[in-house]
Amino acid sequence: MSRLPGWRAAFRIARRDAVRAKGRSALVVAMIALPVLGVTAADLTYRSALPTKAEELTAELGSADARFTSAGIGPVKLQQMPDGINWSTPEGAPDPTPEEQAKPVDVPAAFPEGSRYLTERSLPASVTTRHGIADTEVSELRISDAMLRGRIELTDGAYPRKPDEIAATSDFAKAAGLAIGDSVTVRGPELTYTLTGTVELPADLRADALYALPGSVIAPWQKSADRDKTILPPQPSDPKWLVKGPAGAGVTWQDILAANERGVVVKSRQVALNPPPDSEVPMSSMSSGYSTEAETTAAVLTVAAMAILEIVLLAGPAFAVGARRSRRQLGLVGSCGGSRGQVRAVVLAGGAVLGSVGAVAGVGAGFGLTALFRPMIEDFTGNRFGELTVRPWEILGIAALGLVTGVLAALAPAIVAGRQSVLESLTGRRGNRRSSRVLPVIGVIAIAVGVTVAVYGGISGDTTFVAGGSVLAELGVLGCIPVIVGFLGRLGRRLPLTPRIALRDAARNRGRTAPAVAAVMAAVAGSVAIATYTSSSAAQHAYDFEPNLTPGTVALAASDRGADAELPRARAAVEQNYPVSGRPADFGRVWAGSDCSVYYEEENGCGTLELIRPTGKGHSCPLKGKGAKELALRLSADEHKRMMRSPACMDENYTMVAFGTGDHKIIIGGADVLDTYVKLDDPAAAKALADGTPVLLNSAYAKNGEVTLKATHLYNDRDKENRALHPGKARTTTDRLKVYVAPDRFAATPGIRMVMPEETAERLGLHVEDYGSFYALGRDATDAESQAAYAAIDQAGNRAYLMSSNERFRTQDDTILLILALFAGVVTLGAAAITTGLSKADAEADLTTLSAVGAAPGVRRSLSGFQCLVVALTGVLLGTVAGLVPAIALRLTDLRAALEGMREDPMQSAYTPIVMPWETVGLLALVVPVLAGLLAAALTSSRLPLARRAG
Repeated sequence: MSRLPGWRAAFRIARRDAVRAKGRSALVVAMIALPVLGVTAADLTYRSALPTKAEELTAELGSADARFTSAGIGPVKLQQMPDGINWSTPEGAPDPTPEEQAKPVDVPAAFPEGSRYLTERSLPASVTTRHGIADTEVSELRISDAMLRGRIELTDGAYPRKPDEIAATSDFAKAAGLAIGDSVTVRGPELTYTLTGTVELPADLRADALYALPGSVIAPWQKSADRDKTILPPQPSDPKWLVKGPAGAGVTWQDILAANERGVVVKSRQVALNPPPDSEVPMSSMSSGYSTEAETTAAVLTVAAMAILEIVLLAGPAFAVGARRSRRQLGLVGSCGGSRGQVRAVVLAGGAVLGSVGAVAGVGAGFGLTALFRPMIEDFTGNRFGELTVRPWEILGIAALGLVTGVLAALAPAIVAGRQSVLESLTGRRGNRRSSRVLPVIGVIAIAVGVTVAVYGGISGDTTFVAGGSVLAELGVLGCIPVIVGFLGRLGRRLPLTPRIALRDAARNRGRTAPAVAAVMAAVAGSVAIATYTSSSAAQHAYDFEPNLTPGTVALAASDRGADAELPRARAAVEQNYPVSGRPADFGRVWAGSDCSVYYEEENGCGTLELIRPTGKGHSCPLKGKGAKELALRLSADEHKRMMRSPACMDENYTMVAFGTGDHKIIIGGADVLDTYVKLDDPAAAKALADGTPVLLNSAYAKNGEVTLKATHLYNDRDKENRALHPGKARTTTDRLKVYVAPDRFAATPGIRMVMPEETAERLGLHVEDYGSFYALGRDATDAESQAAYAAIDQAGNRAYLMSSNERFRTQDDTILLILALFAGVVTLGAAAITTGLSKADAEADLTTLSAVGAAPGVRRSLSGFQCLVVALTGVLLGTVAGLVPAIALRLTDLRAALEGMREDPMQSAYTPIVMPWETVGLLALVVPVLAGLLAAALTSSRLPLARRAG
């Protein structure tokens, strides 16, 4: 006998039950549709934002057929791959001689006959803005030509059509405060243009560039430089030619082979999209090839598994409540001869029906939201979608995922409904069933095994074990939830009435509360895992980052010798236009003999100054030189970190030279330099400088409180003034100086090793010169303030430059963590609200009894709020613990890789911290549960709905 009629009846009953219980059905559909919506939107966004090969070619070529460039080795034969990126001279051919390389290459002669072309050259330039001065790139390219459509698009105004007109990218025009009709001057040759329009590069929305007609910038700039030797000549890039081949022919592989004979490299759209067989590619035998297919990692599988688990746990309580509310109907099925299998089929059919609706709704909403927020997504990613890319099989798979999870969510309620006796179903009794004593034991074992497996995977570097162990540990926590919920009832003995009832109700109805807590836990675990991994990675990147300045400072430094006379005006320019606070801390540079910044052309043509570092423990870095690799094999990550943070190794690691110091890193300054730049607030150090004692920031150079300073006083014959004062041979002096040694943490101060008083330098026969100032910042400067400061420095003589911090990347990590916190909060809030609403619907009889015994109307509302608070808070705390398992295990995997890298290169950092995202955890553990409780209380009616007697 066919089983199809039975399933047909089950689907009919399930469909009618879904229509009859519209509220509950809508909640189930929402819980299934929301994850499907998110995955659909993520798939569409990823596929659309990831450019296809054709879109990549359009971003480079526009609508041109090819780009021709000289290889830069003269008109000699070469070979290339069809991608137009890799090329070389033929195997066995001699390298071109310097004479051959110097010969010009006639690139246009390599174009197919009947072709049309555009030339393109770019160069760096400093230009005027509404606020002051900004550095950018100027391209000579006729962007009005239709050949550039798809690569450059007009957003406002008109394309440049005259030599004195120019266009700007929208991002640059906004930062520079420029509007159409404004004048833009290229500094140096002082060429002025009128801004006629703004454009955008669909593949790079954040591009900063200007576009002028060919011949309107480089040639007049070169003429100005030829007339006036004080004007630096332009530094343009090599020319490129965008070529449109003969109509219908394009640029073929044979055209490319012919161009290669002339020393020309070609990137052709036609050839890149349809490459020739290897037998026709002379260079194919020299290229090993590579695969661009990315491997599916275990981390992705972990996320997918947890997503399915989350959907099941979110929808499971709804089906459990639905089966309980429909127990009389299911009892009637049994009383009419229906088997247990047919009762289970009715519940499973409900999961299939609602899963299908949720899947279709989620996919449709995913398409709609992606299209609606497409401009916002494009601005965030920095590139336009070529088109909304849809992979039908992926979308069908996502929809099938929603259907399958709907059925899986109904599986457990279906089994319970099938086991329930007909009598209990018809009378509405739930029966007295004790909680399983085996399940918590299994849960504890699963937690222990899962954590062990995940940690083992992290230590061994096997992410498959990390994924499997993390999922197993989370399932173990799920098994322990009924016991945890039962323990909650004991916590309410000393609490007021409403929270006491809420806790005891949660403990008494574990079958209802446990799935709700599990749903919230599953929603939180993934977010906490991602947030923990992200914050840990951010801490690692911050540790590895080498700043160019101390935090919250900016430096003004002279740009050439003898610029000290212009520094007062430059200082005034900074103080008037930049958001500095407090007084400047002036500093100078120091040198011996003739100045190497001037007399650098000949060997041994200037003096030297050197701090001699003693040898031995505490002075030499054991991670550098002989025996370093053997030592690294015995070090843990923490031991390596402590060693890397030692002054001796810090000096090897931080090699940045700035402030005109040279390798000795000694600056001339006073106590204000320590306070403003070094951030050393130490009266003893300030007193030492006042007394003429240098302050040493790196203790590795000190021995018994003294440093050795070696100076070679060599004077160049061209340095006539100093040579007259110091005739004779060069002399070398070695001085032992008593110093004040700063704490070890100041060894990492960027660019400075020692601060020396001016009188001490002069006493040692050294030369000093005022070189600049350090400023403390009140806040980060805006684009307008930076441009204004650059312009003011230019007006002050343009003999100084402003050096700003490069630490802005950290704000991106903070933004990511904030987005994760908000996302996790919204998911938790929604899960808590939905599951609490279902719990309230299931507990309607209890609420009716509460009102019947005289409870005030507000008790009903406050009870709902506390029920939601209990579910949300318990789920959040358990989810936080569960989310730490995969995060810690994955960080252990990173630690293993870092240790392998460190043992290969001992100076490479192995620091792999695990940092808790306390802001995210605090938002989830405190704000979200309280907000969920308040919303539940506010949305609950205090009036008792009319009830009818069953039957």
